[in-house]
Amino acid sequence: MTRKLSIVVETYPIAGQFVISRGAKTEAVVVTATLIEDRGLGRGECVPYARYGECVEGVVAAIESVRDPLEAGADRAALQRLLPAGAPRNALDCALWDLEAKLSGVPAYATAGFEALSPLVTAYTISVGAPDEMRAAAAKAASRPLLKIKLAGEGDEARLAAVRAGAPESVLIVDANESWDEATLARRLAVCADFGVALVEQPLPAGRDEALARLAHPVPICADESVHDRASLAPLMGRYDAINIKLDKTGGLTEALALARAAQDMGFSIMAGCMVGTSLAMAPATLVGQKANFVDLDGPLLLARDRIPGLSYEGSTLAPPLSQLWG
Repeated sequence: MTRKLSIVVETYPIAGQFVISRGAKTEAVVVTATLIEDRGLGRGECVPYARYGECVEGVVAAIESVRDPLEAGADRAALQRLLPAGAPRNALDCALWDLEAKLSGVPAYATAGFEALSPLVTAYTISVGAPDEMRAAAAKAASRPLLKIKLAGEGDEARLAAVRAGAPESVLIVDANESWDEATLARRLAVCADFGVALVEQPLPAGRDEALARLAHPVPICADESVHDRASLAPLMGRYDAINIKLDKTGGLTEALALARAAQDMGFSIMAGCMVGTSLAMAPATLVGQKANFVDLDGPLLLARDRIPGLSYEGSTLAPPLSQLWG
């Protein structure tokens, strides 16, 4: 066996801008790892995320640090020992899943234990902004069945009212991205309940979310920044009702599927989420989506251009990936 590792940094412009409580971005910078063997190749994409101390250069260096064992034939099990959870391991883990599928002719979903993949209905993200801006964005997306609303703290009640006015029929998920505080938490959760919000993501900062165990949950609360892999699950008991599984946090599909099983065994609901990336990043996450109560895999819908071939979206319905893309 001859295996080679290729690492490429790519930039994809965002249509407009993507704005959350921590700031705005106008492009998605992704790192793509490709493992090439004599009879095929496998690809995986990750998004370096500053919130978790990642940068493009550091992610590339981390992938490069395991070049020798990867080119010598290290498999997914070995990779879990070589790198911690995070974006670098995600790119390599997904590349190994893809490579195995290409070499064996067995689809990744079958290796993961699925008989087939079903289409998924994904949330569509409304960036945080002034209420009138958010109402206009919601009205434009009002035909979509599920909207994810980014909030930022002060003024969120007006933002939420504006979105509900713009999209009166859509199911709403609220994502505060750690921007709320304990003093206002109960009031803001009550407002979300009044507007029929189905789920609230990460209202309090990770590591400072003890109040969630003391307050009633009129709306189910989902951990995002507070959960990465199975090791982070136990402290969430009694605080959260659901967890957002993102491959860039878990370090790949291997741990993501194990995390989903463990979380469901502990009584958590599942969201399959993503960073803003291309269809190559979303494709393996569609396997997690098969187990999810909520799916948020709209990354390609937020880009000005995507990979070719990419995933096929009909409105908010996401078709399973073609093998030419991944898996």
